[in-house]
Amino acid sequence: MRHAAPKPARALQAQPRLGSGDGKRAAGKRRTANAVRQEMQAAALTDVPQEAARWEQLSYSLIVAGVLIALGIIMLGTHHLKGGTLVLAGILLVAAIARLVLPDRLAGMLSTRRRLLDVAIFAALGFGLLAAGLGVAAPG
Repeated sequence: MRHAAPKPARALQAQPRLGSGDGKRAAGKRRTANAVRQEMQAAALTDVPQEAARWEQLSYSLIVAGVLIALGIIMLGTHHLKGGTLVLAGILLVAAIARLVLPDRLAGMLSTRRRLLDVAIFAALGFGLLAAGLGVAAPG
């Protein structure tokens, strides 16, 4: 009679891993679509040259650099608050355009959700800051 309880942990460790590269699978074991996708991604990551991987994050790096510059402008004082806010709004609108036109491979970490959702979030934040920046009266 077979028990429905799972096998002990050491028995599971003794089984050959799926996709270990030896071309053999345990009898009766089917690879799920997720396991196959992970294997393909791992193989693709090892085949991509380091130079190409750097270019994939260029758009994200430029956006982060722009945000840091805008925050630096804002930190200069209240006289620069309006200018820094407008620069930050512009950077977010550039991020929306970059996410819209760049393929997922080159968008880097700008691509976190579906394309139109990312664009809508960046654009809403950009236009919101643009309105706030234009509405702020310059001190003095």
